[in-house]
Amino acid sequence: MEIQGYNMPEDLYYHVDDSWIKIESDGTVRVGMDDFYQKQAGDTTYVDLPFEGDSVSQGETCGKIQSSKWVGKFVSPISGEIIEVNSELENDCRLINKDPYNAGWIIKIKPTNLEEELKTLVHGPDALKKFIDDQNAKAKGGE
Repeated sequence: MEIQGYNMPEDLYYHVDDSWIKIESDGTVRVGMDDFYQKQAGDTTYVDLPFEGDSVSQGETCGKIQSSKWVGKFVSPISGEIIEVNSELENDCRLINKDPYNAGWIIKIKPTNLEEELKTLVHGPDALKKFIDDQNAKAKGGE
């Protein structure tokens, strides 16, 4: 689904800090940064990834992403154990820009409180439109 020039797939769930999750068939979740983030940040130049085996909490900073414009935090949209990191990002961190929802994923998590935490994430066409409006307002300095 395209909203104001941003590709925001409807089947994903979004966190206010611009990370997304995709629920996999095995119950794990794949996590990355959304199209809004990558367009605002510019070309990704460095990614500081968390470690496999680390536990993360929803809303917790678990890594850093550096771009041509700034250094930003990578916030976990869901609580759980990191079971995989995308090692391809070490070779080409611009995958976050080129393909944020597929090749540019960042971590995979085995969630510990998925059903409850999904309720706090943005999902569905109407919610996504409001989310992008709000993100645009924040990016322009309003709140």
